[in-house]
Amino acid sequence: MSVRCSNVKINTERCNCSYEPCSRKGNCCECLRYHLRARELPACCFPKDAEKTYDRSFRHFARLVTSGRI
Repeated sequence: MSVRCSNVKINTERCNCSYEPCSRKGNCCECLRYHLRARELPACCFPKDAEKTYDRSFRHFARLVTSGRI
C-alpha cells in the first residue's frame, strides 16, 4: 500500500536520488521501505558521487564509513 507524504515537495527538493524515473522520490517512508526490503539503503545515506554508482548496499555504505567518506 502506497501512502503519500504531506512533505513530498520539501523532501523532493532535498532528495539526492539520481534515478530519474523513481516513483518514490520525495516520499521518504515509501523509499525507505522499498530499499530496506531490497537489503539496501536509500540515496540520502550516500554522498552524491557514491550515490550515482547505484550501489546502495550495506557493504558499500560500510566501506564509505570505514574510509571516512561518511
